[in-house]
This record gives sequence, C-alpha cells and structure tokens, in this order.
Amino acid sequence: MKLPAVAIAASFAGGIALGLWFSDRWSGMIASHLRLESAILVVVLAAGFALLRFGKIAIAATASLLAWAALGIFGVAIAQRPLPADHVINLVDSGRLDIHEPLQWHGTLGDEPTRMPWGWSYDVALSSVEYDSRVIATEGGLRMNYTPQPSDGPLPDLHAGDEISVLTQARLPQFYRDEGAFDRREYLAQQGIYLVATLRAPELMTRTGQASRSLSFAIAHVRRKLREKLDALFRESPQEAGILRAMLLGDRSFVDRAESADFQKTGVFHVLVVAGLHVGAFAAFLFWLGRKLKFSVGWTALITLAALFSYVAVIEQRPPVLRAALMAAIVILGGYFFRRLDLLNSAAVAALILLVARPLELRDSSFQLSFLAIGCIAGLGVPWMDRSVQPYVRALRGWRDVTRDAAHEPRAAQFRIDLRIILDWFSARLPAKVGVHASSTAVRGLAIFFRIVELLALTVVLQVGMLSVMAGDFHRVTLSAPIVNLFAVPLTGLIVPLGFVTLLCVFVFPMLARWIAYPLGLLSSELLHVVRWFAHFSRLSYRIPGPPRTLVALFFLSLFALAVFIRMTGPGFQKLAGSMVGLLTMCAVLIAVYPFSPTWSAGKLELSVLDVGQGDSLFLVFPKGHSLLIDGGGTLFHFSEAAERQGAGPGPDPGEDAVSPYLWSRGFKRIDVVALTHAHQDHLGGLFAILQNFHVGTLWIGREADSSALSRLESDARARGIPIVHELAGTTFAWGGVKGRFLWPEKAPDEEPSAAKNADSLVLHLRFGNRAMLLPGDAEEDAERQMLADDPESVLRSDVLKVGHHGSKNATSPEFLDAVHPVLAIISSGKDNPFGHPHPELLERLKKAHVRILRTDTNGAVHVLTDGKSLEISCFVACPEISGEIGSMQPNPPDGDQN
Repeated sequence: MKLPAVAIAASFAGGIALGLWFSDRWSGMIASHLRLESAILVVVLAAGFALLRFGKIAIAATASLLAWAALGIFGVAIAQRPLPADHVINLVDSGRLDIHEPLQWHGTLGDEPTRMPWGWSYDVALSSVEYDSRVIATEGGLRMNYTPQPSDGPLPDLHAGDEISVLTQARLPQFYRDEGAFDRREYLAQQGIYLVATLRAPELMTRTGQASRSLSFAIAHVRRKLREKLDALFRESPQEAGILRAMLLGDRSFVDRAESADFQKTGVFHVLVVAGLHVGAFAAFLFWLGRKLKFSVGWTALITLAALFSYVAVIEQRPPVLRAALMAAIVILGGYFFRRLDLLNSAAVAALILLVARPLELRDSSFQLSFLAIGCIAGLGVPWMDRSVQPYVRALRGWRDVTRDAAHEPRAAQFRIDLRIILDWFSARLPAKVGVHASSTAVRGLAIFFRIVELLALTVVLQVGMLSVMAGDFHRVTLSAPIVNLFAVPLTGLIVPLGFVTLLCVFVFPMLARWIAYPLGLLSSELLHVVRWFAHFSRLSYRIPGPPRTLVALFFLSLFALAVFIRMTGPGFQKLAGSMVGLLTMCAVLIAVYPFSPTWSAGKLELSVLDVGQGDSLFLVFPKGHSLLIDGGGTLFHFSEAAERQGAGPGPDPGEDAVSPYLWSRGFKRIDVVALTHAHQDHLGGLFAILQNFHVGTLWIGREADSSALSRLESDARARGIPIVHELAGTTFAWGGVKGRFLWPEKAPDEEPSAAKNADSLVLHLRFGNRAMLLPGDAEEDAERQMLADDPESVLRSDVLKVGHHGSKNATSPEFLDAVHPVLAIISSGKDNPFGHPHPELLERLKKAHVRILRTDTNGAVHVLTDGKSLEISCFVACPEISGEIGSMQPNPPDGDQN
C-alpha cells in the first residue's frame, strides 16, 4: 500500500463521522454504549491479529481498517461524555443556580488579560460561586469583557494564573435559533467558554491569590509582551499593527470588520489566520538560516522544531496552528532521516494525531478546509506540476552544462537545447559581458515565470477544490482569489520571517527593531492596498446558498477520482482523468452559479418570524413565490461609524449571522422586496448585510427619519440600483391572491424629518382567503388608537398577530387586541433582554383573551403556513402545544373587499 496513513486516517475519520451521524439521530446512543463498543473493538482487533498470523494479509488489513473505524466511533463516545454534575451548565440547567442576578464568582485567570479595541477581555476558569448564602463548587469557563469609562478607577494588575473574585451577572452566550444560523454558543464551548459577562466597574474584581509558577502562565506572559511590543512599534499605524497582530501572533481582534470582509471577498482571508502558509514560511526561513550558518542537518532540524513548537505555544494551541505545525514537523523529521515523504501520507499522519486527540474536530469547518487544501495540493496540484511545469523547472538547473541533458526526460532535454540555441543567438549579437548577463537574467526570468505558473495553478486547484465547502459553510464564491493570491502569498512569505526577526530584535536590539519595522510596515501596507483594490470589484465576489447534498457528493466523488487517475500511467487512465475534469468542472459551475429554485410552498402564504435576539425580522413567501423581508434585526448598540471603526459597534450582526443563513438554507438568492418598519437599530442594523448578500428588487420604507443609519441604508440601496418606495397608510398591493394593505403610518407633516420613533412603524395587514395576519412592527398605543379610529374593526381582524414592540406593555392595548381578535400571537424578543420584554402585563392580557402565544426567545424561529383555510405552525424549538391545536383555530371572518 503506497499511502497507508491515508487509508488509516480515512477509516478513523469515517468511524467518527458514523458516530456523529448516530449521535445526531439518536441522542446519547453512542455515549451510552461504551461497553458494547469496547467489546466490538476488542473482537475486531483479535480477529485482525489472528488473520495476520495465518498469513491472510489482505483480510487482516481490512480488519485493521475496521478496527480504526471502530476506534473512531469509540472516540466520539468518549468526546460526548456528559459534563460533570458540578459544571456550571448543569447547575444552571437543573435550576440549582439562577444567573439572572449578579453573583460572586471565584476562579483563576486562564490567560493574560487581553486588550481589545473597546477595552479588555478576561477568561476565567471557574472554581466556585456564591449563591443563596452558600459557596457552590463549580467548573467551566467565563469570558468577561470590560469597557473603561472616564469615571472608572484603575484596573487591578492581573496576570495569568491569578486567583480572582468578581461580582457580575453572567449569562449564557447568545445564539440564534434559526435554521442555518451560526451557533455561537457551541463555538465558544469548543474554547471552554460557557458563560459571558460584562464587568461594570474595576472595583468589582479583586485578586484573591497570586499566580503560581508554571510554564503555561509564563508563555501567556510572553504572548502578552509580544503583542504590547508590536503595538508600540506601530503606534502610528494601527491598521498595519492589526494586520501584523493577526499574521504573526494569531490575534485578529484589531482587524476591523470592513478589512476582514475585504480579505474574505478577495479569497485571501487565510493570510490573517496563522496556519499552513505562516508556519511553513517560518519553518522554511529557520531551515534556510540553519543551512546558511553551516549547521548540520540534525542541529538544523532540532533548532527548527524547537523554535516552531515554541512559536505554536506562544500564539496559542489553536487547531489550524497545530495542524500546520504537525505537518511541518513530519516533513522536517522525514528530511532528517533522509526520507522523501509523500505529502498525502504526511497530512494523513497529522490528521490522525489531531483526530485521536479531538475526535469532534472532524466537523469543524477549519479542519475540513485545512486538510481539503492539503489534499488538493498533494492529490492534484503536485502531480499536475510534476508532469507539466516541474520538468522545465529542473531543466533550468545547470542549463549551460551539455552533459546533464541526458539526465532529463526527452521534452526537458529538448527544452535545454532550444534554450541554449536561442540564448546563444542573442548573446552573439551583444557585447560579451552583456550577453552573459542577459542570458542569466533571461533564465532567472523563466524560473520566476514557472514559479508564477505553479502558484497560479495551485491557487486555481485550491479554489476549485474548496469551492463546495466555501459555498456550503461560508456561502461565498470569490473569482479574484487566484490573481490576488499571486500578490498575497509572496508578500506573506516576506512579512512572516521579517516580522519574527523584528519581534526577536525588540527584546535584544530595540533600535534595530525600529529600523526593520519600517519595511515590515511597508509590506503590510502594500498587502492591504492590494486587497482593498481588488475588493472594490464587487462582481468578483458574491454570496450564494449552500449546494444540494447530492451535488456535493458528486463533486467530491469526481475530485477523488481525478486525484486517483492523475497518479496512474497509461492512456486509459489519462482519458478517465479528462472525463473527471469535465465532471468536476460541471459540478463546480453548478455550485458557483446555483441555478436551483428556492424552497417554498406553492399556493400557500408563509410567515417566518426569525429569532434575531432583541429585534425584529420577518420573512414572507407568497403563493406564487414573491418574497418579502420585513426588517433585519440589529443590536442594542447605538450605531455610529466611529464606534464601528473602534470595534465597539454595531456589535453582532443578525443580518449576517441569522437572517442571511436562514434565507440561504431555503435556497434564496433574491428577495423581491425588503421593508423597513422604522429606523431603529434593532430593526435596521441587519439590513446592510441583506443588501450586500442578496439581489433585492425594491426597498420599502415608511416615513423618513433623521437617522444616519437610515441615510446610509438608503445610500447603499441607491448604489446597488435598488429603488426606494415610501409606503404609507392606505397603500395596497395584491400578490398571488394575497391582499396587502398598509394601515400605518399616515403621511407626515411637511416639515424636516424628526428622530426615528416607534410611532413611525409600518403596519401591514395581509389577507389570504379566510385567513389574515397583522404585522405592526413597533407601533404602540397611540398608533393603535389612531388605526382604530380610522378603520372599521373588521379591517384589523386577524388570525395571526405579530405582537407590537416585542411585547412591551405600551403596545397591544386591550381595545386593539379586541379589534384584532387573534388566535395566535407571536412575540419577537431577545432572551434575558434588559427591557423585560415581553412584559408580564402583556402576557396576562393575551392569556385572558385566550390567545395562544409563541416567542422567539423560547421557541426560536416561528413558521406559519396557510392555504387560506387552515393554519400550519412549526417552530425551531418544538412547540407541540400549539401545533397540536391547529384544527381548533377557527378562521376570522373576512372583512370583505378591503382594497
């Protein structure tokens, strides 16, 4: 077997995938059958050894691979063991700990306090908490943020390992309960963080014990010093400092959102993530330096490995860094033992080591992308280059030496002969010295040309090979990536070693470090300029839904087959490889174009009230496929461009993290109409991402408001050619049999727009057959009274009411509720929001009116589907108490022709 490590790693990964598949469908089944799985593993191993003893090598190899697959299932069982009984999550879930009030938490700082653009971040390994006059032992991680205020006192001087006590209100990390949305809670749990909190004042945190001496805490201190020194070197160039923090030290905290988006749009975000490119450049530089200093192969390998793993320890043991370091270590050790390692085998060994340590890493996107990239390079890029470009690259070595021609394959030998003839002809017509110099320059130029061809080929192979994962997980296609990487990869290859030399000189020769920092800053600035310039071409990067699973399977099958056939010799295999290229190209085009129709129910009206935290976002699909998105959610932060540049706002983006993924999960690329009820941040903030990510037909707004955020949204719409239409009370439309009518707001007085307010909210009434829906935005009692006065009660009558203003007590008055007379009320509010929404008075009001209630903070996204007669209701978090009562929901009588 030429690639034994690949077969073993594939079997182990297959076992993990099978274990995860079982666990997803039958929760806890794998973890609850550890003894059975252990017995199966022992039996398979015993059978394998017995077969090997009797010379049945092929069958024994199969048994060995089955054993590795069983080990993968076993690894999932161990990794998914329940959390300890005293874990903070179990304490909260069981009701033994109520975190809705500030509590005194005790623990140890797991890392140095981290400076952020908006303040400081602290990671605390919890040991106990004071609750109900008791001290409860607990474990788990707490991430605490602090934003300094002018009136605050100095922060305590804390370091990694210090024991601390802090009074703060902790909370579970926010995540959006919508189909396709990013699960931030799971993401933080993988880092050991289960609670988050905000420190209100420095006086609330005290040190109760000094750090003990340990290697990990010393490394954390070195990491903090390196960041501080780097910031000091580039104090006048914060953007370059942020980029270098990311590229050298793995800290992207100071790369602002706009810059990060530019790197994503151009397909070079990988240069901001310390991984294979950075570790490879660092290891190559160290190895080259060792050879230049005349160290032996052994000492060079030893020094390189020591420096490499010291670097990994300093920048934190994150999965991409560990993967790259393991790969580099395997290659260096192979070189030391004079072994020419197959890159696929090396990658498989690294993958196996990581999966044994962390089986659940298999489902992580970065793990998949890393090894998919290595697989594309080793399985497609390298074989192609060995057959096309590499013979000519090797032919340039000693090109003047005729005696070496015979050592090359015929085409390469002929290339050397032709090259000498051409260069001799040109040299003969130039002065002797000039001719020799010109010939050498021409050969160097050819060598550079071939390297550019290789780099371009590798980037194309990588972009095509990773297209499926990029489209499925990140919903982005970047056409400019191969060209941008021609600039970004060489620049990164210069920045990384020069950056490490600079950081080393900071401690030894500070004056020299300041001199080296100048070209380092220029290179970083040049990288930024290249990325920004290409990012301005918006058509070169676009967002798409994730491809269908059958297409993904066909894509990877053709990719694997091509990797197999390209390594084979013979015309038959070459024809098969050509066929696979055609099939792969077809799959890639289908993924990139996404010509598939979105998922919707023809002939029915659908309303989805999405979970966007404390905000609103509603998506409607009409019987003939028209789509309407009302609001995009937003954060509680006041929007300002200055705050955004500093990293303090607008904070999490529900438009990018919740609404867009939901729409992509349904296969939508276009939205016919986006409507903004009013210009408050919790309704408007997410719409910027929506305009960027989707083809929008029209933007509906109500009254104009004196709002910088609204002005920016309108400017974005105009820049994209999206018409803006003002909708006011009395405006009607009819889509696919659904009659829509705006009940509010009335036309504003002829005066300058005032600040945005709830009373400006668009209120939309929809009727389809015998069923009706009322969507009032944040309209409160004043607007409700005016609507009651302007329209007869029958116009307001609706089966489904999206409760106004997130369930505030100042909305949905008793008179308004009587007029609407809904059978189902849906409340959009954030879990544990600071406003107390929905208000107990409002909930009591709805219960007295015998209205069934669903809430996004408890049920997640709520979906209502109607054919004009019956109602079908479902939730992201199961709501059987409502779904089971669908048949009893009697329709409200139609109001006649309201148009």
